Amino acid sequence: MTALVAIMLILLVWGLVAGRLARVSVTMPLALLLAGILLTSGSDPYFVFIIDFEAGEHIVEGILAILLFVDATEVPGGIFGREPRVMLRLLLIALPLSLVIAWVAGIALFGGTGLWLLAVLATIVMPVDLAPAAAFIRDRRVPERLRRLVNVESGLNDGLVAPVFLLAIAGAAAHGEDSLADAAADAIPSLAVAVVVGAVIGTAAAWLLGKALDRGWTLPSALRIAVLALPLLAYGTAILLTGNGFVAAFVAGVFFEPAARRLPTGTLHLAEDIGEMLSLALWFIFGTIVNQVVSSGAITWRVVVYALLALTVVRVVPVVLSLIGTDVRVPDRFTIGWVGPRGIATLVFGMLAVVELPGDKDFVLAVTVVTIVASIVVHGLSTGVVIRLYDRADRKSAGPGPSENPDEPGATADR
Repeated sequence: MTALVAIMLILLVWGLVAGRLARVSVTMPLALLLAGILLTSGSDPYFVFIIDFEAGEHIVEGILAILLFVDATEVPGGIFGREPRVMLRLLLIALPLSLVIAWVAGIALFGGTGLWLLAVLATIVMPVDLAPAAAFIRDRRVPERLRRLVNVESGLNDGLVAPVFLLAIAGAAAHGEDSLADAAADAIPSLAVAVVVGAVIGTAAAWLLGKALDRGWTLPSALRIAVLALPLLAYGTAILLTGNGFVAAFVAGVFFEPAARRLPTGTLHLAEDIGEMLSLALWFIFGTIVNQVVSSGAITWRVVVYALLALTVVRVVPVVLSLIGTDVRVPDRFTIGWVGPRGIATLVFGMLAVVELPGDKDFVLAVTVVTIVASIVVHGLSTGVVIRLYDRADRKSAGPGPSENPDEPGATADR
């Protein structure tokens, strides 16, 4: 209960000073992570959390299920957004290339480690989560097109990585060719079940809610609750049918998205807010995991180098290469590559890998923790710099004119 009070108090304080802290690029995930580290560290910590990864597996999957569903329903202009050609390049060229380069980097740095385990690490460190750099897509000083591309890609990125992660886990958990074949045979039907469940629930819910709305059978509050239930319904149904829950939730969001545009404004807000609240609580608890990993001594220079490569070269180079031949400006290509923070998806995949691969627990946790912490610091603190560079370039191109204070109301959105 004390931990609950502390988290709620932090959220209240954040609500009072969020605008001021945003000006120095202090994000909510960074604030809660620091609070979690400080309040759970030392020989006599203020809070003591016993982290049971196996017991918490479905909880973090459920949180990711809500976030994936919301991501899939927030893409304007269809599943690939208003610029499908650019988005397909990012998702079908840049993302696979990033996974391959991350795998090769793992081979170079962690020689002797199983190839399937290195594939698991690649899928853990590459999914993008905009939470540590949320100010980027809310600030009007950044070109609208750029904000839209980054937002759509981040919404689809982790959903596409999830099946690859499951196959890599199956390979890493297998021992020998026969067991690998058995594991793959189990993983593929699990994905198929998830896709079918998600498609059926998303399509059926879209039709039913649309009919209820047209006939005046429902209320706005009931609609919000019904939409919140969908990702958890898809997740739970897929689990019962031996499918993958968060893949089902993502697919449900994809099929529900056309109906979401017809629903009253704010219908998705409850799912968005609940997902964000749960993820913020997870950031606080993540502080305990950070302390555990640091005290275990599993963090080596190779782990640090691997994480930094994953956050920079492994992400930026494929993005820039994939956008050659498009009308996306060269500076914007580098920005899209750079603004690719890691967060909840990386944490969830890391925790699931720990449950499935207990023999490699310390190694997997070390890579997961270093990647996320480095991303929160690097991307969180650099977001303000990137925004100011765009603001400066815009002012320069506009030429002399009335000065505008970017901190005045209306200069940014939801800061």
